[in-house]
Amino acid sequence: MKNLKSHFKFNKQERSGIFFLILFLIIIHVGYFVYDSYQINEKYPLNINSDFQVRIDSLKNKLVKNDSIKIYPFNPNFISDFKGYTLGMSTDEIDKLHNFRKTNKFVNSAEQFQKVTSISDSLLQVISPYFKFPEWTTKQKYKQVNLSIVKNIDATSGIVTWEDLNTATADELRVINGVGEKLSARIIKFRNRLGGFLVDDQLFEVYYLDKEVAKRILKKFKVISKPNIVKININTATAYELSKLIYIQKEVAERIVNYRNLNGSIKSLNELLKIEEFPAERIDRINLYLSL
Repeated sequence: MKNLKSHFKFNKQERSGIFFLILFLIIIHVGYFVYDSYQINEKYPLNINSDFQVRIDSLKNKLVKNDSIKIYPFNPNFISDFKGYTLGMSTDEIDKLHNFRKTNKFVNSAEQFQKVTSISDSLLQVISPYFKFPEWTTKQKYKQVNLSIVKNIDATSGIVTWEDLNTATADELRVINGVGEKLSARIIKFRNRLGGFLVDDQLFEVYYLDKEVAKRILKKFKVISKPNIVKININTATAYELSKLIYIQKEVAERIVNYRNLNGSIKSLNELLKIEEFPAERIDRINLYLSL
C-alpha cells in the first residue's frame, strides 16, 4: 500500500506539467467541437448570383435538348417498330398500321392515320407536323383520297378535281373563306412576280397569307398548268438578273457574283449556302429557277 501511494506523489514542477497537459487536451476537444458545429451549420455556404444561375439553367436546358430525340420529316406509311416506339406509339397502334398496310392501302392524311392506328389526339398533334406524304397522294383519283379534306369531287364520276391555281382569277379566289379583295390581289401579284406557281407550297410564301387560309385555298386549287420557266444560269447571270428572282435580294445577288468571280465558277448550287445572308431555308425553292 505504501508503494502504491508513492506512484501518486508529484513535486510542484510535475503537477504543473500535468495541469497544462490536461488544459491543452481540453482546449483541443473544445476546438474540435466548435469546428464540427460550424461545419454543420454552414453546410451550404456558397451563394450563387442570379446571372450565374441563369447560365447554369441554360446549360442544363441545352443538355436536355441535345439528349432528346430529333424527329425529321417522314412518310407515316412506312413506320417501323423501332420508329413507332421512338415516336411514342404503343405496340398495338403500330400493329394496326402494319395490318392496314398489308392490305396494300396507304394513309393519305394525319386524320386517316389516327383513324387507322387509334393514336391519341395529343400524340397526333406532336408527330403529325412531321408527316411527309408523297406528292401523288394529294393528286391521286382513287378511293383512298381523304374526302373530308378534298371537297371538289364530281358527283357523278366520283373523281377528284381541282381548279388551276395558275389561272384562278381574284374573284374565284375570294370564294375561299378568309380571302378578301386585298388578299386575292396580293396572291395574283405574287404569282405574276414568280411567272406562275411551280409547286403548291409556294402559296404559303404570299405575304400576310395565313397558313390556315392557304390550306383552305389548296383544298380547291392546285398547280395544274405549270409555267415554262427559263432558268437563270448562275455562272453567267449578272447581279441584276439574279436579283429579279423574287427569293434573292440585291445585296445577296452581288455577293453571289463576287463569290463566282473569286472562285472561277459555281460547280454546285449548294455552294450558294456559303454566301452571307443567302436564304438557306429556301434553297430547294430557289434551285427550281437556277441552272449551272
